[in-house]
Amino acid sequence: MSSRPIRFNAFDMNCVAHQSPGLWRHPADRSWDYNTLDYWVDLARLLETGGFDGLFIADVLGTYDVYAGTDEAAIRQGAQIPVNDPLLLVSAMAHATEHLGFGITTGTGFEHPYPFARRLSTLDHLTRGRIGWNVVTGYLPSAARNMGDDDQLAHDSRYDHADEYLTVLYKLWEGSWERDAVRRDRAAGVFADPEKVHHIGHRGEHFTVPGIHLSEPSPQGSPVIYQAGASPRGRRFAAQNAEAIFVAAPTKAILRETVSKIRDELVAAGRGPYDARIYTLLTIITDSTPEAARAKAADYQRHASAEGSLVFMSGWMGIDLASYDLDEPIGNVESNAIQSAVAAFQQASESGDEWTVRDIAAWGGIGGMGPVLIGSGDEVAEALESWVADTDVDGFNLAYAITPGTFADVITHVVPALERRGLYHRDYVPGTLRHKLFGRGDLLPDNHRGASFRVGGPASTIDDSIREVGAHGRLVAPGVLR
Repeated sequence: MSSRPIRFNAFDMNCVAHQSPGLWRHPADRSWDYNTLDYWVDLARLLETGGFDGLFIADVLGTYDVYAGTDEAAIRQGAQIPVNDPLLLVSAMAHATEHLGFGITTGTGFEHPYPFARRLSTLDHLTRGRIGWNVVTGYLPSAARNMGDDDQLAHDSRYDHADEYLTVLYKLWEGSWERDAVRRDRAAGVFADPEKVHHIGHRGEHFTVPGIHLSEPSPQGSPVIYQAGASPRGRRFAAQNAEAIFVAAPTKAILRETVSKIRDELVAAGRGPYDARIYTLLTIITDSTPEAARAKAADYQRHASAEGSLVFMSGWMGIDLASYDLDEPIGNVESNAIQSAVAAFQQASESGDEWTVRDIAAWGGIGGMGPVLIGSGDEVAEALESWVADTDVDGFNLAYAITPGTFADVITHVVPALERRGLYHRDYVPGTLRHKLFGRGDLLPDNHRGASFRVGGPASTIDDSIREVGAHGRLVAPGVLR
């Protein structure tokens, strides 16, 4: 067994049915409360008591309309529709917590990088360096159509576009303002030194951005970069950019292969094999005894929606599963959506049998693409330890059956069991999200692609004169009465 500490992220979305369609009907579920700040603040506070690395909030800019060629089933099931913007949640949650990180999903396909750079820098300031960005290139055709295009770009072309998108952002975050450009010199009347603020002069295939970044240097500069691509092109993109990588695999064998390929890609990109934390999607159903946990799982399963599951799987795989008989094997499929989803289910049966549509519907009823662990806290802790030992994964991106109940159960039953094994650290390291994850400072390391765009000035984390923290956890400027 591995003695490496296990890491947790909570996986949620600003909607009702995120990964477990139909469970919004459960009387203990609060996901229907997603459009209130109370839900999100309460969840953030709960996760911080459990020592979670962060709350990872997914997003889509479109509806799931691959299934039966319409979005009617998605609307009926509440399958990630209605869905609200994730970024607007962060300030309230950050104000209510001290350490929890926030990984926010937005796509590169439909928003210009220039205003987006400012939005992320603003959140990095307001969270005191606890923001991360999950880079997605998009996969739903409905999103493209509603932005004026016929469909998404071809799979690899989306990553080519994203490469330049990230280049513009790195130039703005790392190459525009030197870290000591802001002087706040009252005597001289100089707030910032113009000689240390640089126009980036970017002109590329997709974007022309000649000017300066609109925000002063934030605690992390570039936010922590999250990425979830598992195709060969996606892995290459992740290895060049990501510091936290999310994967989903139905079996240990598939996960082990995926993690190994990612580690190799990181080395090929000039980084260390562990320079990105790898989290795999997982759902935990637990209670005080094995019997209670299994009874809880059976109760949850009675609320799961097979139609909602197939809505999601059709969107993720790029296949209209309504056109198949429930007992028909999927077969070999070329997909322009999430290619890794197709590949995973083609390999998932350890007996060698190919999965049918019915198998996929049952699998996706709770927890989406990831496996579900059911058991007491000690049973789940033992299983998690074996997953880390057998696959070399760093941690788990925890989906929920019901929220916040699933997360509360993990904190009540699983976290103490892991702590007894010496496999979980509930106490946080001070500092930014990047420093909490790696323990080597607030800024991008020198071997990261983004660091190559950095301009002069000391590599300090933030001006010491404004880093003092007041009694209520707020930054205090010099000379301000507390």
